[in-house]
Parts: sequence; C-alpha cells; structure tokens
Amino acid sequence: MSAQQLDPLLGIRPMQNEDLSHVMAMEERVYPFPWTLGIFQDCLRVGYCCWVVTLDQQVIGYGVMSVVIDESHILNICIHPTWQGQGLGYKLTQRLLKIARQHGAETVFLEVRASNQIAFKLYEKIGFVKIGQRKNYYPAADRKREDALVMALEF
Repeated sequence: MSAQQLDPLLGIRPMQNEDLSHVMAMEERVYPFPWTLGIFQDCLRVGYCCWVVTLDQQVIGYGVMSVVIDESHILNICIHPTWQGQGLGYKLTQRLLKIARQHGAETVFLEVRASNQIAFKLYEKIGFVKIGQRKNYYPAADRKREDALVMALEF
C-alpha cells in the first residue's frame, strides 16, 4: 500500500525558498552530479513550476518544470530514497502534467539517464515515448559521460 493511501498528511505544494535546504540535502543524497543551490534559486526566481511533496510538513520529494508557450520541459524530479517505489514520483509527475496543461502546453519533454530504467519505465507508464537520444549528455563517474533518453508526451 502506498504512503499516499496510508497517510492523509501527504501533500504536494509549490516550493518556497524555505524548502531549499531540504531540497538540496535530498538532491545531494540522490544524484552523483547534483544541481547547485543557485540553480534551484534561479528556477524559483524566474517562475518555473517548482513543487514539493511533503509528508507531515517534511519535504520528501520535489519537481521542477518550465513552461514556454505551448511546450513544457520537466527538468528535475526527485523522491527521497526512503519513499521511492510508493507511487509518489507518479503522483508528482501527474501534478506537473496537470500544471503544464493549465499553462497551455501541448507537448511535455524530459531527459532521463539511459541507465535510469526505473524512471524510464515510470515515464512510459504515464504515456511518454522515447523520441531521441542525446549522446554524452550527463556527467558520469571517472570523467565519462552518459547518454540521455529524450522523451515526449503530447496532450
């Protein structure tokens, strides 16, 4: 049973500057090449769609998305490792897609590491399709690079 079904204190709300210390701690724990605090601050400052998943007021996930005219780009989604596998990434992605539709987006794009098959399968389940591949897009261990799979969802 998912955390969502078990706990009515689960919520999704807009990210605030006060959330950034929790967001950064999670970003640095989950990703080997994390975003910087400045990137998150810039995303909030320019008005990107930045949301957090909370459980009893604690941030346990977040998502960042840009929307420009009729197109949206999911830039970052993260769920704390303790809460992964319980449907929260799905729920957060669905919220971002709803917001993209409300802003008039006709297509939503994202990139996912080729090695991140769990995320790839989640996006496929939601309806995203692979439309391309960016060679050597992500930094990887030992100064190597990893391909990104480019995915899109049309409304």
